[in-house]
Amino acid sequence: MSLVDRFLGKLVKRGELTLVFADGTRRTVGNPDPQLKPVTVRFTDRRIPAIIAANPMMGAAEGFMDGRMLVEQGDIRDLIDLVRANGRHEDEVIARNLTAGIGGRVKNALLWAANRVNDARKSRQNVAHHYDIGNRLYDLFLDRDRQYSCAYYREPDASLEQAQADKKAHIAAKLDLRPGQRVLDIGCGWGGMALYLHEKAGVDVLGITLSEEQLKLARERAEAAGVSDHVRFELIDYRDVQGPFDRIVSVGMFEHVGPAMYQTFYDTCYKLLAPEGVMLLHTIGQLGEPTPTDPFTLKYIFPGGYNPALSQMMTASETSRLIVSDVEILRLHYAYTIDEWYDRAVAARDQIVALYDERFYRMWTYYLAGARSAFVHGNVCNYQVQYIKRREALPITRDYMAEAEARYSR
Repeated sequence: MSLVDRFLGKLVKRGELTLVFADGTRRTVGNPDPQLKPVTVRFTDRRIPAIIAANPMMGAAEGFMDGRMLVEQGDIRDLIDLVRANGRHEDEVIARNLTAGIGGRVKNALLWAANRVNDARKSRQNVAHHYDIGNRLYDLFLDRDRQYSCAYYREPDASLEQAQADKKAHIAAKLDLRPGQRVLDIGCGWGGMALYLHEKAGVDVLGITLSEEQLKLARERAEAAGVSDHVRFELIDYRDVQGPFDRIVSVGMFEHVGPAMYQTFYDTCYKLLAPEGVMLLHTIGQLGEPTPTDPFTLKYIFPGGYNPALSQMMTASETSRLIVSDVEILRLHYAYTIDEWYDRAVAARDQIVALYDERFYRMWTYYLAGARSAFVHGNVCNYQVQYIKRREALPITRDYMAEAEARYSR
């Protein structure tokens, strides 16, 4: 019996997982579960089981990417869902053992230490790694507005387009906007949020990004809409922006800041925000105590990436003297979002392979499947945190949010 055989046999109790080894031997672990699809995995390389046992997350990812581990019944989303369902965040000890493996902790800790400090130069390199690989890829799996962040599902079966529109309304409502205000969009992506805020509330927006691909398309969109005088986009680091701004919004960017730069981020936002200003920060976060980013994500997907614990955000923002005025935790919305992204990526397999290659397609679907499972079973959620500089800056109840959200949605 191999190391991975013993490891999975001890871990997998829910769901049925069949392993087919390179020599043709088969072993089934676990028990049928109506909530989990049965999965069959074939190892085409006799060495890969030991590699996975030594470092499960990286070993399985690279084995799948290289074709040394094939999913013959079900797909990679089903496999990761089955394994992670047996190591949920709520089952603390099991969840920790799942990611460690034999000797994995040391390797992961070293990789994490090398990716902690995101200065301006490194931030630009990290962003280019993920976002400057070509806009065409994102056309294939995102919604029409290219919202590459957690959608807001009023109903679990809502369309991705509807849920992303509802996300923009939800965030805009929390900003308490007035016509003519100046808004800074930190990490503006392809410009969708900035254009939305101007259209719905008549504000002037400066969107900033470190991605040349995003900048080019965002400017084209503003020009095509005839709003370039009111919605501008610049290739600039948030640390180099000149204020003040009445409002600051940041969606899906804080994950790239890194703990070592949290204080710098919040101090900069405090400086940029007008005295009566409001800031809304939308970010992936961690439930519970802080844990390092997994090595697969750091190496292949988001170098320098880190999802903050709420305690880390609060500590840094309190030191900067920003006042936390509202906190909302979205627990399953991102899982619904990524499920749709995954389905669209799988449907576009031939186009993705033609753009890159088979290994890239496998890497991308592994990334999406793993991210989705983190929101269903892991310690990951989404935070929306509202900040103000003065306690009188906003109404004393949340009624204004509901009223504005209904208005924007109409």
